Amino acid sequence: MIVNAVEKGWEIIYHRAHALLAAELAAHWRATDRPERWIETLAAIMQHDDMEREREAEDHLTPIGTPRDFTMGRLTLDGPTEITDVSQYRGRWVAMLSSMHMSFLFEPQRGTRADLDAFLDAQQEAQKQWRRALKVKKGEAENAYALMQWADRLSLILCQRQLPTRERALEISEGPDGVRYDVMQRNDGSISVTPWPFDCDQFTVRAEASYLSEPTFASNKAFQQALKTAPIKELSWEFCEDQPAKAADESFKPAN
Repeated sequence: MIVNAVEKGWEIIYHRAHALLAAELAAHWRATDRPERWIETLAAIMQHDDMEREREAEDHLTPIGTPRDFTMGRLTLDGPTEITDVSQYRGRWVAMLSSMHMSFLFEPQRGTRADLDAFLDAQQEAQKQWRRALKVKKGEAENAYALMQWADRLSLILCQRQLPTRERALEISEGPDGVRYDVMQRNDGSISVTPWPFDCDQFTVRAEASYLSEPTFASNKAFQQALKTAPIKELSWEFCEDQPAKAADESFKPAN
């Protein structure tokens, strides 16, 4: 789960809500550059964090009793293994992209644990088999995953409240076209992405967040109970394309 400290406690955004937001963002990607298996790609983006079970896990508190953000979590392969297994029920394309996401997340830690290395090797082999079965070139799969990773990153920027102030730009990542994209929040609250990659010049995306007023919790059970009854607020972000400045009227000529 994503945990943000707010004035009166904690803002909690479930990982599956963040993944849904990522799919909303990806759904607006320009039609000319979408992967051929478009709906399946959106499905993979939407379910890529289904391994996170915030209301079922037993370890969502820090040692001092505050909610534990996902960045503080300890590495376990139970979730990654489950998501790569379960994603196959949606189809091989979804399974392939989900597996590529596991590789993206955990390859930097290769060499630290034998079971992790075995898991990563299995992902590489499975991805080869899925590409072969689907008659998909590696580059095509990588382009589709680049969109998934791009949307995931932009969603995290929003959910983690990482947008800089004073109209400063923040890098998202490279898109499937190999171009670097930056996001910026204007002073009026609207958001722009440069270069603009979407198929419309204005749209709104949403995600739900839960709010807890208690600073700490005595146990995971108490925390889980608080989550179940926490007030929920719908967050929204309006994206608008930058409008080029109007050219000066060339017919106007200053008096001599």
